Amino acid sequence: MSWARNILRVNLSKGTCANEPLNMEWAQKYLGQRGLATKYLVEETDPKVDPLSPDNKLIMATGPLTGTCASTAGRYSVITKGALTGAIACSNSGGFFGNEMKNAGYDMIIFEGKSKKPVYLLVEDDSAQLIDAGDYWGKSCWDTEEGIKAKHQDPLIRVASIGVSGEVGVKYACVVNDMHRAAGRSGVGTVMGSKNLKAVAIRGSLGVQVDDADKFLAAVSSGKAVIADNPVTGQGLPAFGTQVLMNVINESGALPTRNHLDSQFAGASKISAEAMAEAREGDGKTNLLTTSACFGCTIACGRISTIERGHYTVAERPQYQIASGGLEYEAAWSLGAATGVDDLDALTFANFVCNEQGMDPISFGATVGAAMEMYENGDISDKETGGLEVKFGSAKALTELAELTGRGEGFGAEIGLGSKRMCEKYGKPELSMAVKGQEFPAYDARGIQGMGLTYATSNRGACHLRGYTVSSEIFGIPVKTDPTESDGKAGLVKAFQDATGAVDSSGLCLFTTFAWSLDDIAPQVDAACEGDWTPERLAEVGERVWTLERMYNLQAGFTAADDTLPKRLLKDAAKTGPAEGKVSDLGKMLPEYYDARGWTSDGVPSNETLQRIAL
Repeated sequence: MSWARNILRVNLSKGTCANEPLNMEWAQKYLGQRGLATKYLVEETDPKVDPLSPDNKLIMATGPLTGTCASTAGRYSVITKGALTGAIACSNSGGFFGNEMKNAGYDMIIFEGKSKKPVYLLVEDDSAQLIDAGDYWGKSCWDTEEGIKAKHQDPLIRVASIGVSGEVGVKYACVVNDMHRAAGRSGVGTVMGSKNLKAVAIRGSLGVQVDDADKFLAAVSSGKAVIADNPVTGQGLPAFGTQVLMNVINESGALPTRNHLDSQFAGASKISAEAMAEAREGDGKTNLLTTSACFGCTIACGRISTIERGHYTVAERPQYQIASGGLEYEAAWSLGAATGVDDLDALTFANFVCNEQGMDPISFGATVGAAMEMYENGDISDKETGGLEVKFGSAKALTELAELTGRGEGFGAEIGLGSKRMCEKYGKPELSMAVKGQEFPAYDARGIQGMGLTYATSNRGACHLRGYTVSSEIFGIPVKTDPTESDGKAGLVKAFQDATGAVDSSGLCLFTTFAWSLDDIAPQVDAACEGDWTPERLAEVGERVWTLERMYNLQAGFTAADDTLPKRLLKDAAKTGPAEGKVSDLGKMLPEYYDARGWTSDGVPSNETLQRIAL
């Protein structure tokens, strides 16, 4: 039980929708969501396929716990070959869409081919049809969601859509659901746009059944108590959201600043969680209006914010004089510290635009930061930028580029390439702070050594959500390790990556792992699903998923040479903070990591390892 045991296959080229049974043998090996959908993608597509080809497939997938009463059980993922990276892509989102999809009776929706014209998929329980989306093409995620709800006269339909950025080919376009939740990274929205698929709208009422209801309720109750008692999930995240990290990481000397030229930002306190809650001078109100939670979540880390009415960004833009999804830590970092901008309202505006037009704020802000360095170095000029002074610290440049990039216009079209392609175009590839083409998140690899190894080895390109060793290195969860030291980090990274693979496949949110270990999650999976699910089995699922992704990337053309970091992090020492004088010790950690995984010295899983994990 708990699996819906049903897949909806949508052939966009033919305009057909058909149900088929879930492969339960695969479900027992890969669990669901990230793992199971990756298995389907690997089996059904050529790893060398062009991400924007009709032959690439896009899969929306839930986990077995999605839609249950477990805390945070509202997740779904979008799995494809990423437009930004050309690597395996799996982007996870919260909100209410995943729950609705599971309640409509589907574990996955597989999209294949390409529609001749813009369409959206409407699912109402076991009824599915493709509908002309011509009225919504060229419109934002916000307008699309509101339009579909109005057309079907149902405010509770859940919609996941792309904005204009996904239509015009911004390489890091995302899929936005519930107005400000997103499957955000790797260009999954770009792939969706290439298929002329504007949106997916779902209304589900079938419910979710678990294997042993009494046992499940007991396990869920126990898990929720652990979350409530934990200082991070019970206090820090509910009170401050992920923005609680801004000042903490800055003080740790690991806040990448001005395209990683520095590792501490003097303006961090101005764009922090504390600043969001402070009364503004202009109108006496706060940036933060209230908190929000995804389906079934007992943490409620979401933020709802507004922009000061007199701020230049909204003075003539009434559509942004609203309340919408507020800054989370990664977005505040990329739009702020990475660009040197400490104007909180400007960051909030840029974040609204990213939500509205469906862009990953991490890649957008980091790419702007790279452009600012090129501009200040004279590698690009007003000729390329259309007269816009793209200097570090310029709030005007940041906000104007957000709008231009969201529409694919002017210099925004260059920003929409992502930092790797943009920097290569202008002859400065070394200024792209990315791995496998995906921009870094908000942790400096010199100040948090484990994260450097995590970035280098991440299957979807630089990512913090593939092995969040910050938990250990900064917060001491589950054990405290020194963030500036590399000893023991290979094993730590592997353990975090494997556990994350299991959590992402279950339908739960990764934030639960601030409080939970697999010992807390396994009883919930075991009670919900048929079969015996132990912590050890979940860890093996995570390792199997990770290795399958690795094999896909190797077949796609990636090699051990791609498991690296920009020279800046390997050669230029941190200038201030606890990591002053340090560079990333990747050269030491990487061979240890390969050994810990049972891979060869050139990063290929050995036959013995493949046999051990039944891959």
